[in-house]
Amino acid sequence: MIYEVFRQERKGQAFAHAGSVEAPNEEFAEAYAREQYGRRGESTALWIAPRDSLHEIEDFVDELGRNYHRVDGYPLKEKLGRARELAAKSADALSAGSG
Repeated sequence: MIYEVFRQERKGQAFAHAGSVEAPNEEFAEAYAREQYGRRGESTALWIAPRDSLHEIEDFVDELGRNYHRVDGYPLKEKLGRARELAAKSADALSAGSG
């Protein structure tokens, strides 16, 4: 059976896929994972999971229209442009009022 191994380099960091081990059962998979990914101290924690138990998620349906998950979803340039226009108008109004 193939087991996928995930490791954490430092406490508080996210786990990342480290690789796979082939083992007859979970006990051997843990021993192999410790040997390959933990013996030199490069990992603070390991997770193992049978490959068959992992499920790929393919479709990401945005039912609520939350396009802010994408980098191009925020109209940041437009907001900055409006903010600059307002700041310029405020500065012009202040200078016109003081002179």
